[in-house]
Amino acid sequence: MDLGIKGKRALVCAASKGLGRGCAMALAEAGVDLVINARGAEALEATAAELRKFGVQVVAVAADITSDEGRAAVLAAAGAVDILVTNAGGPPPGIWSDWERADFIKALDANMLTPIALMKALLPGMIDKGWGRVVNITSQSVKSPIPQLGLSNAARAGLTGYVGGTSRQVAPFGVIINNLLPGIHATDRAVSLDTGVMKARGISMEEVQAERSAEIPARRYGTAEEFGATCAFMCSQYAGYMVGQNILLDGGAMYSTM
Repeated sequence: MDLGIKGKRALVCAASKGLGRGCAMALAEAGVDLVINARGAEALEATAAELRKFGVQVVAVAADITSDEGRAAVLAAAGAVDILVTNAGGPPPGIWSDWERADFIKALDANMLTPIALMKALLPGMIDKGWGRVVNITSQSVKSPIPQLGLSNAARAGLTGYVGGTSRQVAPFGVIINNLLPGIHATDRAVSLDTGVMKARGISMEEVQAERSAEIPARRYGTAEEFGATCAFMCSQYAGYMVGQNILLDGGAMYSTM
């Protein structure tokens, strides 16, 4: 299927591993030139080398996208892009009594304010071109809050509200913004959360993963490859009538008719 985006230019954040890498791979396969970002230079360069095998141009910028300096470096390297995929690791789990104001500010910076800053910087160029795509990787917790992930619940819900309004304001100019909501996927984030459960309950990693998989109708964790393919479609020529949506990719874990 020709997604109609060959030759476009995309910025993909947190692209060295996991879901961000899956999105970058799918976009590269569709012929999109890429600017990729992550904190770790070694893993980022390794991913860049894999992406170049698709015959696309790849610029790798190792920086903390949540900092003013890091974001400025990434945006300078990116220039005018047609596609933006925002992504950042989620804050640590805990319970309501654990978190202080500083914890919420850090979560907001990473999972709400940074995506907003990137959109504010890049949307004008997309509007001038009359074409653009933004996919924000958020979480299933936007629709079904996860008790131990209160920091993530709060920050990502705030981003969702922002996108709900902004997406309708820029859609008349051919710029499409949507959110992609992962459930549990086989990534480093899943390993981190599963390790916490393993240690707290004194059971093996295999037991933790088996229990979690049993709660998912698909009976498995998602893969970065299928997540990336969904992201690429949302960036394609066919997504122009999908405005301000929250697309859940969770193997059916959330029970809802809406």
